[in-house]
Amino acid sequence: MDDTEATVVNEHNDRSITIKTADEIAIMHRANQIVSGVLALLESEIREGVSTLELDKIAETFCRDHHALPAFKGYKGYPASLCASVNEEVVHGIPSHKKILRNGDIISLDFGALLDGFYGDAAITVGVGDVDPKTSLLLQVTHTSLLKGIEQVMVGNRISDISRAIQSYAEGKGFSVVRQFVGHGIGARLHEPPEVPNYVQRQASPRMIEGMVLAIEPMINLGAAKVKILHDQWTVVTADRKPSAHFEHSVAVTCSGPLILSERASLL
Repeated sequence: MDDTEATVVNEHNDRSITIKTADEIAIMHRANQIVSGVLALLESEIREGVSTLELDKIAETFCRDHHALPAFKGYKGYPASLCASVNEEVVHGIPSHKKILRNGDIISLDFGALLDGFYGDAAITVGVGDVDPKTSLLLQVTHTSLLKGIEQVMVGNRISDISRAIQSYAEGKGFSVVRQFVGHGIGARLHEPPEVPNYVQRQASPRMIEGMVLAIEPMINLGAAKVKILHDQWTVVTADRKPSAHFEHSVAVTCSGPLILSERASLL
């Protein structure tokens, strides 16, 4: 493989899936380590009384202090650096000084960083104080479903193998899988082909090739799968207003299996 980003033609004749070189994956690993550093810091700051705007400021400061740009800020007009989604908010919750964390809440923290032309992207969901048992189980199942999906990241497997692993585990535990929002490829663009659904679609999906990088991100609901977008045109909530959890890793496809670029390796 040469030192320029390549594209791949899969059986769908799709030339838009980019294949990254080892050097590019190394940059993405550094970007994702900044993301994981942000998320670790934010997790340590989660407590009753904190506003989501405070969390946004912490995230952006850490990112810029490590010579990266917050990837979401200004992306398609998004007004913040962090997506902070509380309780029934699934994704894209806009930080606000009016949104104060309370005991028993859960908050999904989704952050991206741009470093040397390449993106990192990851998310976690964290409980605030005493979270009820059903919601705690939702967090555990969503995180485990992410790990089950990552296990399927192997050369020759299909994207649908990731989808099937996530869906079968989450639904097997009695939870529902969001359909309207999915994972994605990532690289020199924040969102690239292929889509990585968290449920199995009818049509055949691309096979994984060494050098693909995927942002795998199950969004799992305590109640029904249906979601809606609020009037701010960003915040996605569950239609039944029951809690939702979201976990995400950026993962490279290698001949030796999945390489989790956003897995926390060391303190920056």
